[in-house]
Amino acid sequence: MKEETNSRKQFSEALECLQTFIESNPFVNIELAIDWMSQSIAKGNKIISCGNGGSMSDAMHFAEELSGRYRNNRPSLAAISISDPSHITCVANDYGFDYIFSRFIEGLGNEGDVFLGISTSGNSQNVINAVEKAKEKGMKTIVLTGKDGGKLSQLADIEIRAPYSEFADRAQEIHIKIIHAMIGGIEEKLGY
Repeated sequence: MKEETNSRKQFSEALECLQTFIESNPFVNIELAIDWMSQSIAKGNKIISCGNGGSMSDAMHFAEELSGRYRNNRPSLAAISISDPSHITCVANDYGFDYIFSRFIEGLGNEGDVFLGISTSGNSQNVINAVEKAKEKGMKTIVLTGKDGGKLSQLADIEIRAPYSEFADRAQEIHIKIIHAMIGGIEEKLGY
């Protein structure tokens, strides 16, 4: 039999990772996260998301699908990602990269808001600092992680962890599926 090509191997690994994730039964935590985020928006609060690199792209994707449009036309929902380059470079320059997200939460986070942090390692110090600041502000905290969950697994109110994989791409693929499930769930809970 012909050896599996690299491109086919990528899909096989992704399928195996997804099957492992489904078998771990993460759905209680996903549904709880959906409930918290829906209640926050329904009460006039917001969701603030963040991450680094590809996880920042996922945090931005999450927020834009809520404030913009996901599957159906509906009112804009209150969600924002911490991704403004001027904020990030200002804080990184003046306070250090570890504080780029927590400074944003300090200024714009409010009690009743929900924080969504994304870190494939679970050890991104700037996301850890943001969780700590969000808790100080009275926000509920949700994190998407990978590997062994890292430090974030013990800090956040809810952790949803992708199965262990050597590289971040498999965790990111699971994270985007979680994000889409959460967006769809929020819309459904809010009657859209």
